[in-house]
Amino acid sequence: MPLPKESTYTIDDIYALPEGERAELIDGHIYYMAPPSTKHQRISSFISWKISDYIHTNHGKCEVFTAPFAVHLDETSTTYVEPDISVICDPNKLNDKGCMGSPDWIIEIVSPTSKRMDYYTKLFKYRTAGVREYWIVDPSKNQVVVYNFEHGDMEQYTLQDSVKAGIYDDLSIDFSQINL
Repeated sequence: MPLPKESTYTIDDIYALPEGERAELIDGHIYYMAPPSTKHQRISSFISWKISDYIHTNHGKCEVFTAPFAVHLDETSTTYVEPDISVICDPNKLNDKGCMGSPDWIIEIVSPTSKRMDYYTKLFKYRTAGVREYWIVDPSKNQVVVYNFEHGDMEQYTLQDSVKAGIYDDLSIDFSQINL
């Protein structure tokens, strides 16, 4: 007897979800998302504010977007993600549906249900899609893992450290300033 065919979902299935239900689509598989915790939101707000302030102060061209914000990593209709923070420096990648192509910098804040996705699945997808830099902020492990894909580097920090951004010469995020 043949095995049942596994369904492959597309972006149309994501847009057909009931209002208020969030999910990501990776290689045709739907991954439902739980609402973020207060700690998660504090970290996300602090980081996005620091990056936005830096860009504004330095008259930069990049833009910062926080979840929920659609990122279509490639031209297939089977991958759609909503990173916690996306920094996009090419305005041609932006339209009314979100970012079409890879952001320059993505930051994911790990929640108990997203560990495997953030550390493995998304790491691979972001690297192969052309993301320049990927940070994984993990409050339960008290760590920040920084992948600089342009240089092939990976470094680990704690949530008490100041972490330098690779895509900017003089931006650091001091995680000890976050009220956790």
